Amino acid sequence: MATHPPLVLVHGLWDSPRLFHRLQQTLGDRRAPLLIPHLPHGLGSTPIPQLASQLGSHIEAAFGPDTPIDLLGFSMGGVIGRTWIQLLGGHRRTRRFISVGSPQRGTLTAQPWPRWLLASIADMKWGSPLLSQLNQNLDGLRDVECHSYYCSRDLMVLPGWQAVLPVGPREALPVRTHQQLMRHPAALEPLVAELLRP
Repeated sequence: MATHPPLVLVHGLWDSPRLFHRLQQTLGDRRAPLLIPHLPHGLGSTPIPQLASQLGSHIEAAFGPDTPIDLLGFSMGGVIGRTWIQLLGGHRRTRRFISVGSPQRGTLTAQPWPRWLLASIADMKWGSPLLSQLNQNLDGLRDVECHSYYCSRDLMVLPGWQAVLPVGPREALPVRTHQQLMRHPAALEPLVAELLRP
């Protein structure tokens, strides 16, 4: 039986750990231990780097400073996870990083929002200072196995095909909406297969 490191699931904006209920049900006990921290985002007012720091604190409290992990981030959670990996030292302990429907290259839906009002949403604008910093130096992703999954028709991450990391394989999942990426069997099946891969 294959053994895996602990798995960390990171929710996105306007979500909570409940988002991953169906994924948890499908996985059963095949990916334990499992950490699904709650990262309060203040309805979008908390900057992503601050949320990434909170994520790091949760991971260290649960698994200590050195235990390798796998990390899956959904929507904004993927950008939070990537920020922790690239800017806060997470690359040193992350084996595999799975980005699902995450605006790694920005999203049109974030463009109208001012940073003073909704900082985390502004962090996801095309060409935002955060995304520019992440994309200018990919050293933190070099030794991490990265995978991107997205919805071509996504109206939250727009255009959907931009919801991919700059490195690693990418795959469009056969669902129609952003939320179905974490709910529909057609998305859960390939995600679980990836999570159970040695």
